[in-house]
Amino acid sequence: MEETYLLNVEGVKKKILHGGRGELPKLQDGSKITFHFQTLKDDFERTVIDDSREAGMPMEIIVGKMFKLEIWETLLSSMRTGEVAEFWCDAIHTGMYALVSRGMRRIAEGRDPLEGQKHRCGMGNIFDYHSTGYDDLDELQRTPQPLIFIMELFRVEEPSAYKRDTWAMSKEEKLAAVPVLHSEGNRLVLRKEFAQAAAKYQEAVICLRNLQAKEKPWEDGWLKLESLVTPLVLNYCQCQLELGEYYEVLEHTTELLQKHNDNAKAYFKRAKAHAAVWNEREAREDFLRVAHLDPSMAAAVKKELKQLGERMRKKHVEDRKRYQGLFQTPSRG
Repeated sequence: MEETYLLNVEGVKKKILHGGRGELPKLQDGSKITFHFQTLKDDFERTVIDDSREAGMPMEIIVGKMFKLEIWETLLSSMRTGEVAEFWCDAIHTGMYALVSRGMRRIAEGRDPLEGQKHRCGMGNIFDYHSTGYDDLDELQRTPQPLIFIMELFRVEEPSAYKRDTWAMSKEEKLAAVPVLHSEGNRLVLRKEFAQAAAKYQEAVICLRNLQAKEKPWEDGWLKLESLVTPLVLNYCQCQLELGEYYEVLEHTTELLQKHNDNAKAYFKRAKAHAAVWNEREAREDFLRVAHLDPSMAAAVKKELKQLGERMRKKHVEDRKRYQGLFQTPSRG
């Protein structure tokens, strides 16, 4: 039998559709809540706005990490594991839903949820958008209204029970994670597990970039973090060279050299990537730049230039034979 009652929150009603089990979970900062949800309009048709099951993955939020729709933490804290409940929430609690939904939809589509977003608070951002990119969310943004949330709580995990996603870490946790990830990446390289190593280096870079975003570019705090980023990016690029992802290397080394145009190792890795995709002129320029910046690498550069010359001569011979065969006039009998 359905049970309807008011939570101790203004403008919220709850109806239990399926009872859960055990006691109410004890939530604390850092707890991870996993659940499915459906969002409906409070109209006659109960129009469905979002459904996490259709997106193919449950929703996860971290308690205390300033999730833009704060009321969801309150709703979920009233549920037991396995419970399904319907919540009616007044417009005072749903004004940010359009922004939250926009981000979730972008993630489901494989897009960046922050694309085009300015570095401002959530409420400031909602006024920056002329459109969310979704007609139904634009309507909600223009006219905040009561919404119905149907939620099924799967599990609540304590902070120590799961691997923290980068975005959920505190500043101190991110800084502590970087040397650990760096070390794990190095260990995987020694085992020639380059894809796994690249993922470790990439995760460490993301930690540092998140911290850098809060610093003023080129000031002491930013520069200190940048000095940690650079070797991680170079290690990542070396893994991509081993994996044959040469255009990925070109992209990241070029970005690095735009900030640090005296980094010989970045030029060296970019030169090898250029050579691999037959950009002979660019490869030679980068190799010569390496020898100029770091004379100790001159022998390595000489070896690479010799190999590049041999590969290009072989390619020209093969191309010439191919074209001769292509345009050769067949003999008449």
